[in-house]
Parts: sequence; C-alpha cells; structure tokens
Amino acid sequence: MAAFRTVLFDLDGTLVDAFTTIHRAYCHTLPQFGLPAPSAEQVRRAVGGGLENAMSHFLPPEHIAEACRSHVAYTEQIQLEDPTVYPGGREIITALRAQGIRTGVLTNKIGDHARLILAHLGLAPQLDLILGARDCPWRKPAAEFTAEALRLLGAEAESTCLIGDSPFDLATAANAAFPCFCVTTGTHDEASLRAAGAGAVFPDLHSLAAAVFRLTLS
Repeated sequence: MAAFRTVLFDLDGTLVDAFTTIHRAYCHTLPQFGLPAPSAEQVRRAVGGGLENAMSHFLPPEHIAEACRSHVAYTEQIQLEDPTVYPGGREIITALRAQGIRTGVLTNKIGDHARLILAHLGLAPQLDLILGARDCPWRKPAAEFTAEALRLLGAEAESTCLIGDSPFDLATAANAAFPCFCVTTGTHDEASLRAAGAGAVFPDLHSLAAAVFRLTLS
C-alpha cells in the first residue's frame, strides 16, 4: 500500500453520482432567464470550480447571483431523490479506514448539502471530514481550502492524496503539494485529464484502488 495516511475525495463525479440532480437544477433555473433547458452534455461541460463558475458558462455576470439562488433553492428540494454512490465508493472508504487511513471529502458543493447527501447514502459515518463551500472562506483549488481540511484532520500534506475527476482537482492537489489520482466517472475523459497534467487516470474506483492502494474491492 502507498504510504498515505490521509485520503481526500472529491464528491460529485468521483464518489457520488449526483449529475441527474445537477442537470435538473439547471433545467429549472435557466428558463427563468430566457434560456432553453440545457442538455446534459452542456451541463457536464460547464460544471466544476463551484456553482458561480459553472453558471457563468450560461449567463452574464449580472444574473449569476440570482440564478445561483434559484439553483440552490431548487436543489434543496430534490437533492436526495437521485444521487447514488459510484461502484467501489463505499468499499474503498471502508477498506482505507480498516488500514487506519483517515478519509475525507473536499468539495465545492455547499457543505451542508454534501453532508446531507452523504448521510442519506450512509457514507457520512465512514468519513473523518466533509468540507465544502460556505464552511470556510475558500474553495478548491485554493491552497487555503486544502490547508483547512488538513488542519481539521490533523494531517500533513506529505502523507495525503486527493482522488478527483477534474482539472480543478488536479489544480487543488498541485497547490497543496500532494498527488491527485483521477477517475473518468465524472466530467472529464482521460485525454482532457492528462492534458491538464494528470499522471494517473483510472476508469473507476475499483481500478484506482488496486493500482494506488493495492486494494481489491468486493
């Protein structure tokens, strides 16, 4: 097993598939501003870096704050209806913790939303930390955001890694000076992740667990 004592996970696209919820919220919000409901692929290309950043792919700056409020309000109504844990997600957390490794979620999703979803899916008790937007002044890829996660966990960058699915996760890990291992279950394929600097890209958590941690997940 690699000598990691702390493993951080991105949430959407990496550990949990909440894309149906995200797409539904954009389909609810954008028509309020005279735009057609976006396709799933349009939303997939836009998400990452936080809601405001994603919304800027569709709307001019003067409408983003209002659109985000609408998006969040609708998301709060439906957020437990569709999310699922990606295959291997539950097992990799359980296996890492059995090895004495701390596990946490580092996400730009609103922290309260992330905790509610993870509790609903039964993952929250297996995580040592869930840190998201509005929990502190920072978001990914800011080094301060990751530093806050490490502080709360009592962890060190030298023995930490991040598992993610996007260039934002790669930038987050680079800014924190620890490695990022990527999966293609989320918003980006292998080519785009490697173009963003990824050195290790896997099709799913099962293959990642085997290669990085020498774990065979059930």
